Amino acid sequence: MITMRLRFLRLLSTVLLLGLLSSTSQAANPKPPIRLATTTSTEQSGLLGWLLPQFTKETGYPVQVMAAGTGQSLKMGENGDADLVMTHAPSAEKKFVDAGFGIEPVHLMYNDFVIVGPAKDPAALAKQHDAAKGLQAIKDQGQTFISRGDESGTHIKEKTLWQAADVKPEFAGYKSIGQGMGPTLTMASELGAYTLTDRGTWLAYQSKLDLAVLLEGDKRLFNPYQVILVNPKRYPDLNTEGARTLKNWLVSEHGQKLIGDFKVAGQALFVADANGK
Repeated sequence: MITMRLRFLRLLSTVLLLGLLSSTSQAANPKPPIRLATTTSTEQSGLLGWLLPQFTKETGYPVQVMAAGTGQSLKMGENGDADLVMTHAPSAEKKFVDAGFGIEPVHLMYNDFVIVGPAKDPAALAKQHDAAKGLQAIKDQGQTFISRGDESGTHIKEKTLWQAADVKPEFAGYKSIGQGMGPTLTMASELGAYTLTDRGTWLAYQSKLDLAVLLEGDKRLFNPYQVILVNPKRYPDLNTEGARTLKNWLVSEHGQKLIGDFKVAGQALFVADANGK
């Protein structure tokens, strides 16, 4: 009996030692961080705070988020300062890939843009269904429009709408502030002004703002997001293995469900669309 007990204790000690060695090895050799350059909308909406802790828990990869406008995020990719990008400006993303900076672009999700402004709506945007005509009305009625002015995906979309309206955004009420979506919404609320916002950030911020959605539904306000790996042929030191793991996780059935499950005030902010075109 004593011999059997000794054998058991020796076996238990061996198992505990192996477990300790394994834990020590993992702690000494952690997985390298993944550098994700993305838009302020994915961060300020709360989506990344919802997704990334779960990804790290499941894969062991930590993620360093660098949130900026789409233009700045793509520039980080061009400079090799990011391992992958998550952005929402299709024309800029195509140039990024065509120039050889990005590889394996995949659709991830979408939401839409909306024009918000004071509930009294002095430019009568609520009567419009065409976003370009809505911007024209803001100018014609002498109202204030707050632009992000930061070459983000939202700013790029805004500029295409001004072009469609055949209006140069140089009128007295046009204010370009070079800030992210959150500060832009806050300023519009404080000034009783109009602005263009992605719906995700709007839903995350609306309870703090004295603004209302006034124009929505125009097909030109569709807002698709892609995730793109930075080309390792340009920068061999990239964490491409980790970046591809994150990309595949995001577009997997599991990742897509998590995106669809993310809600603020009971409303889904993004529609998972990994198979979209």
